[in-house]
Amino acid sequence: MKEELERLKLEKLVEELKRKEGRGTELVTVCIPAGRPIAEVLDTLNQEYATASNIKDRTTRHHVLDALTAIINRLKLFRETPPNGLMIFAGYVAGDVPGREKLEIHLIEPPQKLKVWLYRCDSRFHTEILEEMIRVRDAYGLIVVERGEAAIGILRGKFLEVVDELTSGIPGKHRAGGQSARRFERIIEQMVHEFYKRIGEHANKIFLPIKDELRGIIIGGPGPSKQEFAEGDYLHYELKSKVLAVLDTGYGGEAGIYELLERAREILKDSQLLREKQAVNEFLYHLSRDTGLAVYGEEEVRGALSAGAVQKLLVSEGVSKVRVKAACAQCGYEFEATVDPAANGRYNLQCPRCGGQVQVVEEKLLVEDLAELAEKHGTEIILVSTNSSEGKELLRTFGGIGAILRYRLQRSA
Repeated sequence: MKEELERLKLEKLVEELKRKEGRGTELVTVCIPAGRPIAEVLDTLNQEYATASNIKDRTTRHHVLDALTAIINRLKLFRETPPNGLMIFAGYVAGDVPGREKLEIHLIEPPQKLKVWLYRCDSRFHTEILEEMIRVRDAYGLIVVERGEAAIGILRGKFLEVVDELTSGIPGKHRAGGQSARRFERIIEQMVHEFYKRIGEHANKIFLPIKDELRGIIIGGPGPSKQEFAEGDYLHYELKSKVLAVLDTGYGGEAGIYELLERAREILKDSQLLREKQAVNEFLYHLSRDTGLAVYGEEEVRGALSAGAVQKLLVSEGVSKVRVKAACAQCGYEFEATVDPAANGRYNLQCPRCGGQVQVVEEKLLVEDLAELAEKHGTEIILVSTNSSEGKELLRTFGGIGAILRYRLQRSA
């Protein structure tokens, strides 16, 4: 769960960094490989500082030099490079109005060992290396086959994608008898064989490039075609060896892919997508039957967590709010609050006691804050993506925060 939460934090940070823009080529990205001495890195950056001093545009020169100074000062606090290396993003980010640029610096220890050195000044931050590191690797292939159509999908972590759909154009059964019927049947069988070959070629093209990430392939369909395809030599031998099961479905095409996911529940029991779908359905079950074992909304859920009453915490990855600790500059009052950066800006807060200006002293994702509270009471934490209909409903209808309780809570009068 900790890894999943760290991945979510990095994903949100990457999204934030990708949205930031500089006025010119003045956003600095530095990637420091694992094991590179800090002194060597500082020497290189000092050389880049000297080079940047020759930039003709005064504002761009000033912004790049400020960013490099901030990076160098931060690196001086490190005795050595972290075990996985270090990624730094620094620069003046464009504000709402020209001239209101703000210097930002982000230091990230990557989840995997960094092997390349990168120094880049651009109008954007270069996050490609970090994006590749946090990409979910494990995948399952899904193939639905019937004589009239086929579909191919990939389940990767919490995301199911229907990658390809094919139609055969094979006509229905011939009603006439005699030699004409037998000849027609032979033509049909040849067309079926060619269609299976085409499905295999498409599947090979999709799955072979990711064969090392592929944990297995599941084949399904509403008739005997799935078995004929699975038993024939249509898939590449490296893929055929990964077939885990051949299952019945009531539908073909794209609908069949989604049904196959449900039918393969036992095989895919470790799949994150199925786990979250089951949890949301359990949550909805308790709500619809008014068992008293489900609550939603930050305030209700936070109260249940504090009481140790939550068995499963469901939080949508689509929740963008942050939890902040703030202190009033006038009366010294300290408090916590949840803010929505998209709606209000992170620091648009007033002291609840005197109405004075406050200073934010700590901030974290609301998801992270609730997860920390849940861990104190041994609560199972389920991060729910927005890739499934259940995940979308949790976010849209319940604000992205729900809980399944261990016992019913007494309502205060």
